[in-house]
Amino acid sequence: MPFDFRRFDIYRKVPKDLTQPTYTGAIISICCCLFILFLFLSELTGFITTEIVNELYVDDPDKDSGGKIDVSLNISLPNLHCELVGLDIQDEMGRHEVGHIDNSMKIPLSHGAGCRFEGQFSINKVPGNFHVSTHSATAQPQNPDMTHIIHKLSFGDTLQVQNVHGAFNALGGADRLSSNPLASHDYILKIVPTVYEDKSGKQRYSYQYTVANKEYVAYSHTGRIIPAIWFRYDLSPITVKYTERRQPLYRFITTICAIIGGTFTVAGILDSCIFTASEAWKKIQLGKMH
Repeated sequence: MPFDFRRFDIYRKVPKDLTQPTYTGAIISICCCLFILFLFLSELTGFITTEIVNELYVDDPDKDSGGKIDVSLNISLPNLHCELVGLDIQDEMGRHEVGHIDNSMKIPLSHGAGCRFEGQFSINKVPGNFHVSTHSATAQPQNPDMTHIIHKLSFGDTLQVQNVHGAFNALGGADRLSSNPLASHDYILKIVPTVYEDKSGKQRYSYQYTVANKEYVAYSHTGRIIPAIWFRYDLSPITVKYTERRQPLYRFITTICAIIGGTFTVAGILDSCIFTASEAWKKIQLGKMH
């Protein structure tokens, strides 16, 4: 007797003339197909879309930076002349720089009555401060007006990612024009290292920060202290990492198979229950007629 390979077929076919179509089965079949289509499109959208996963850990992510953080500052002082404006940098490693001028620019405002300071500089990864003041001026003004608008203050690389909403420029847009002209301003910054890794594995290093601020007029035994705009910073030991991920193909295929198989199985059970109940009801009705 020749070997029949068809005996391995677990999906035996039933002749069409032995099956019975019903209206209920047709409705369930249409609903089943629409439901599968909806779930398939939902899963396809999730498969195509890049997911951003975030995690926290304790480490210094950018060990190749030489212990430095790049800073970008853009601030306008509409009532202070440019020759009076300067940037000073101090930290706990002993750095004390008055009148930092590298990679900085002063743009006169209101026909020279005000000044816009733009600068890029680096700070050490230790607690410290940098401040905008008149300390580097040749002659100190009598009543320097430190009212200001901060356009930008950011640390590290600029991240322009649509799905990441972090405090990378938390002070951007800060308006202190209505404050006391003779007051100093203290901005207390807590800097959080941030890593963004794209699908190719390339990493970019940036920093988010939280901010608290106070405004005060300071005095000493010799009189009123010259006001300044202070940015006092400290680094958090916690690093935030954002990673771009896309759903693996095998998981997408597994999910689609589960959707199709599960939907048809549940629909088949539902159709069978309805059909059995309908047949039983018909038999009861025939019994009453006899």
